[in-house]
Amino acid sequence: MNLPSFIRQPITAVIGDTCYTSLIEDLNYTDVDCIKYTVSKGLGLGIVLGGSIVKVPQIMTIVSHGSAEGLSLLSYLIETLSYTITLAYNLRQDNPFSTFGEILFITLQNIIIASLILSYSKKSLVVLPVLALIGTVFYGLQQPHLVPASAMASLYAATIPLSLASKVPQIWTNFKNKSTGQLSVFTVMNYFLGSAARVFTTWTELDDPLMLLGTLLASGLNLLLVLQVFLYWGKSSVPASSAKKSE
Repeated sequence: MNLPSFIRQPITAVIGDTCYTSLIEDLNYTDVDCIKYTVSKGLGLGIVLGGSIVKVPQIMTIVSHGSAEGLSLLSYLIETLSYTITLAYNLRQDNPFSTFGEILFITLQNIIIASLILSYSKKSLVVLPVLALIGTVFYGLQQPHLVPASAMASLYAATIPLSLASKVPQIWTNFKNKSTGQLSVFTVMNYFLGSAARVFTTWTELDDPLMLLGTLLASGLNLLLVLQVFLYWGKSSVPASSAKKSE
């Protein structure tokens, strides 16, 4: 099957000439490797597109309610640091954008959410120093003479427990309040689905056990957040002091 060049070129740009020839021209649907690779590329692009908007509902929820109640600032700051290192690591490794692109968009959205949490807690003056620190860290990680490859790999390995730790404060906050507050259901669900799909794309496209382990563990904690959303559905957080007065 010969497709016009304006259709062929974007397809080959995604799945490569070999898989294009096998699946499109030769209609060889027994080529398991190319099928897995094509599915992985499709999922990867979907994750990147989803990542570009995954936290927009959370941002809109905060702004529309004029409150960041129930959101853990520590979670967002830790996750932003972890993702900054992960982004720098992938760029240094020259990995395909489809295997990590959502990290860029989620990091930017995290920065917006952290800034909103600080603003609504009347700590607006802290926003600029936090942004400057994140930018400085990212710039430094991109410099091989400052952070050699061996150190970069060690830093990335450290992001695995760091990324997991970023979820713990939010999970604990939900458990303590018996509510998910202003946590967006859409964001939580898409985070879980994206991380689960990322397990497959990492396993298929990258020979990197560290990244595979990180995505597996992250997917597990995101599943726990999903379970909390359904467990505490429709419940509002009640301050401990108010609860005592009502007894």
